Amino acid sequence: MSISSRQTLSIITRNSQRTVELGRRLGRLLKKGDVVALVGELGAGKTTLVKGIALGCGVRAASEVTSPTFILMSEHKGRLPFYHFDVYRLHSADELTVLGSHEYFEGAGVCAVEWAERVEDALPADRVDARAWHVNSKRRRFDFSSTGPGSAKIIARLRQAISVR
Repeated sequence: MSISSRQTLSIITRNSQRTVELGRRLGRLLKKGDVVALVGELGAGKTTLVKGIALGCGVRAASEVTSPTFILMSEHKGRLPFYHFDVYRLHSADELTVLGSHEYFEGAGVCAVEWAERVEDALPADRVDARAWHVNSKRRRFDFSSTGPGSAKIIARLRQAISVR
């Protein structure tokens, strides 16, 4: 099967448990060096999706994953190291680069970056972009898009994993 260089996928979840499950399915597809860049307003479901991604990467409990706003990055052990960045407090890509983010992005783990729009120039060219939206008080919409061939394969596999439910 040939994968188009640009893949998109939109999914609406009915509640936070479904959002975690969506993230878990995505996390199971990720391998070392994969990056998920998340954008969306406060409360749109970014951290809830990240909890699921962490579970899919083998982190034991979603409760271990909280937004690392004041420490910028937290590391979790799983089948792969899982690095959760929250760059809300940063103002430029240079600030993230100075912190050595490329070592994580190119390393042996999976990275999820919340508020990614603040540091877009520091992110890998090939990544999964995930935009979170409020639909109503419980429902969230997630628009996934690829930025390169590796992320296109991930989104195509996520589409397939969801259709097999």
